[in-house]
Amino acid sequence: MTLSKRTTPSTYLRRLTAVAVAGAAGAAGLTAASGVTTAASAACSDVDVVFARGSGELPGLGIVGTPLVSAIKADLPGRSVSSYAVNYAADLAQTSAGPGATDMSNHVRSVAASCPNTVFVLGGYSQGASVTDIAIGIPTLLGVGGTIPTNLAPRVKAVVVYGNPLRLYGQTINSASRLYGSKAKEFCNLGDPVCANGVDISAHLTYPINGTVPQGAQFAADRVKA
Repeated sequence: MTLSKRTTPSTYLRRLTAVAVAGAAGAAGLTAASGVTTAASAACSDVDVVFARGSGELPGLGIVGTPLVSAIKADLPGRSVSSYAVNYAADLAQTSAGPGATDMSNHVRSVAASCPNTVFVLGGYSQGASVTDIAIGIPTLLGVGGTIPTNLAPRVKAVVVYGNPLRLYGQTINSASRLYGSKAKEFCNLGDPVCANGVDISAHLTYPINGTVPQGAQFAADRVKA
C-alpha cells in the first residue's frame, strides 16, 4: 500500500518514529533473549552476512539478524559464514540510516578488498532495511549515505529485508534497483505500520517467530549456492 497524496515526508518520518517508540520496549525484550552477536572473525570467510538492526535495538545483529545468521549457517554446511552487525545508532528519531549505510558499504568495501573470494548477504530490519536500501543505491526519505561500488554488486549474492519502510513510498527493492532487485527477498507482514501502512504494531515485531526468518535464510543460501 502506498502513502496517500497528502502524506508529506515529515508525516512519514513522524509515523515511523511513533511506531519505533511504541515497539522499542518489545524489541528490547526479544533482543535480550536472542543472544545478539557482533562483528565476526577477521579471517576470510566464504560468506559474510552484513545486517542492520531495527530502531531502538541494542547494538548487535538484533532480533531478526541474530536468528537469520544462524539459519544461513545451518543452510550452508561446509561453508564458513561470518557476520557483521552494522555499527550505527538505530535511533528512534529515524535519522541514522544514512550513517548506517556508510558503515555497511565501508565494511563491504574493506572485506572485499582483503578477501577476494568472499561473497556477501546483506540485510536489515525496519530502519535497518532503510540502511540496506541506501547502501545499495536506492534513495529514501530516511537520509543519504555511502553506497556499495557497482563493481562489487556481483559479489552481493542476496539481499534480505524485513519491514522495509521503502514500501510506504510505493516501492520495493525489486522495483527500485536494477542491480539488486532480482537478488532481493522482502518480508512485510499484513498490518505492519512500517511497511504495509497498517495499524498493528505487533505485526512489526513478529518476524523472528512467524517463519519468515528461515524463509529468508533459505533464499540467501540458495542464491549463494547458485
